[in-house]
Amino acid sequence: MTFPELYILRHGETLWNAEDRMQGWLNSPLTPKGLEHARRQGAILAERDLEGFAFWCSPAGRAIQTAGLACPMAEAIHTDVRLREIGVGDWAGRLRHELPPGEGPDPYLAQYDMAPGGEGTAAVRARVEAFLAELQGPAVIVTHGITSRMLRATVIGDQVLDSPSPNGGQGGVYHLKDGVQELLT
Repeated sequence: MTFPELYILRHGETLWNAEDRMQGWLNSPLTPKGLEHARRQGAILAERDLEGFAFWCSPAGRAIQTAGLACPMAEAIHTDVRLREIGVGDWAGRLRHELPPGEGPDPYLAQYDMAPGGEGTAAVRARVEAFLAELQGPAVIVTHGITSRMLRATVIGDQVLDSPSPNGGQGGVYHLKDGVQELLT
């Protein structure tokens, strides 16, 4: 399957990111550093020709706050629940160091599949695949760390998952075009 050109942004740092707390579908506000992340993403996007691009965002407050700062050029920013972060079930709001460690090449990612009552990475992958299948053209997408990784793995390939990425690209913009990913910082 071929995919349109994409720019994928993870929301800026939140209070809970700074505390290393699992957020999942819960929300916490951006920190001053997170606000700077969003502004930096906006500066990166301002240097790009985004004519004809649709703007999409997770409905979570932290993503909407980031989109508002990073995407002032957008005439409209559409939300889609399929772009929300992975559900972490009983671990929502918990500090990572309180939880059992994940195993394998990326213990950080593996931890999400261990969460009791959580959604799991396969379910996130399925919902982002459905989102991408309906996408009508090039897009800027503001989302979350795990959701971003699943979007990028679907478009570029599973090698995106090969290296651990605890910060998930906060402050940067992933540009995906013609099967190639570039992190713009």
